[in-house]
Amino acid sequence: MNASIPQPVTLFDRSGTTSLDVELLGEEPLSIRVEGKPYAVIMRTPGEEIAHVAGFCLGEGIIDSPADYASIAYCDAESTNVVTVTLDPSRRKSIGGILDRRSYVSQTSCGLCGKELVQDLYQEIRPMPAGAAVPVSMALRGLDSLSVHQPLRSRTHASHAASLWNAHGNLVAVAEDIGRHNALDKAIGKAFLDGRLPQIAFLIMSSRISYELVQKAARARIPVILSVSRPTGLAVELAARLNMGIACLAPREGVYVFCGHERFRLDEISPRPDQPEPNTKFGARN
Repeated sequence: MNASIPQPVTLFDRSGTTSLDVELLGEEPLSIRVEGKPYAVIMRTPGEEIAHVAGFCLGEGIIDSPADYASIAYCDAESTNVVTVTLDPSRRKSIGGILDRRSYVSQTSCGLCGKELVQDLYQEIRPMPAGAAVPVSMALRGLDSLSVHQPLRSRTHASHAASLWNAHGNLVAVAEDIGRHNALDKAIGKAFLDGRLPQIAFLIMSSRISYELVQKAARARIPVILSVSRPTGLAVELAARLNMGIACLAPREGVYVFCGHERFRLDEISPRPDQPEPNTKFGARN
């Protein structure tokens, strides 16, 4: 498990196409067990799992102080994606209601890994059929104009946005939220309720693309996802399995295409307006 992983990409820009490698943020599921029972599954960047679980348990009210737990340890070894929490007996008795609450996804396998998650989702979601390619110039126009449709961000510098576009490059729906998943749910919900979801040719996110966003887009039958930030490795793996395209902004008037190259078409790219490189204006977008 690595915090970042190398990923081959194809750069589409005004000079043509170039193959190169970039680093992607790692993403793996972390299963948290309390008193031997599954409690929660969290998607995270690998590393510092024990501290992560301790902070999570504190926030959940499972522990109030270090004296409340007997141990917080990996299920098998540091390479595992499962951490087990054993409580002091007196603490266990006092938080029975918290532990009986099962509002989180539970996993029972100690062998939990990203590849198994992708396989499970692949079995649940139909791969995308072939379709028309999105012109790179259209993708860049959408990416460059995203901030125009973010009034909350202009005021707070803190919101995420999701925007849905048709094959003519027209904006169909857009939404903002403190959570990127919420923003996407809202945008898809708008198009769904208006009966315009089948028109959507591509999606643009203000944040990085994680596997959950790929899953949401796939269920909405949106074949192409673009973003300001790079995707996670697990997102690319899932999108590739589902025959989807993923791309993000690249320097010098281009996009990095991570998978689904056939869903992008290189065309005449106009010079982009003067602006800072991605992720620099107000700090990294997550």
